[in-house]
Amino acid sequence: MSGLKDPRVLFAAERTLLAWNRTSLALIAFGFLVERAGLLLSALAPDHVHASGMVLTFWLGFAFILLGAVSAIYSSRQYAVFLKTLNPAEFPEGYGIRWGMLVNVAVAILALGLIVVLYIGRF
Repeated sequence: MSGLKDPRVLFAAERTLLAWNRTSLALIAFGFLVERAGLLLSALAPDHVHASGMVLTFWLGFAFILLGAVSAIYSSRQYAVFLKTLNPAEFPEGYGIRWGMLVNVAVAILALGLIVVLYIGRF
C-alpha cells in the first residue's frame, strides 16, 4: 500500500503503463519492418539475396513482434498488480482506471494476430 492518498500516484503509474504501450508498439512496428525488409531486398536485388537471409529476417522480425506482444501483456500485469496496492482514496471518482490496461491487451492480441498472419503468409 502506498498510503499517500494522492491520485497523482495512480496517474504516474498510468503514464508508465502508456510508456510501455508505446514501447510495445515500437517493437511490433520494428519487427514488421525487419520482416518485410527481406521481401524488399529480394525484390530489389533478387540475384544477391540468399534464402538464409530471407529466413533470418523473417524470424528476427517475428521475434521483435513477439517481444512487443509480451511487453504489452507484462506491463498490463504489472499495472494490475500495482492497482491492488492503492487505497480507495487514490482513485478519482468516476475515473476509468483500466482503459490503459485494456489498450495494452488489445495491442498484444493484435500483435499475436499479426504473427499468425505473417506465419501463414510465409508458407
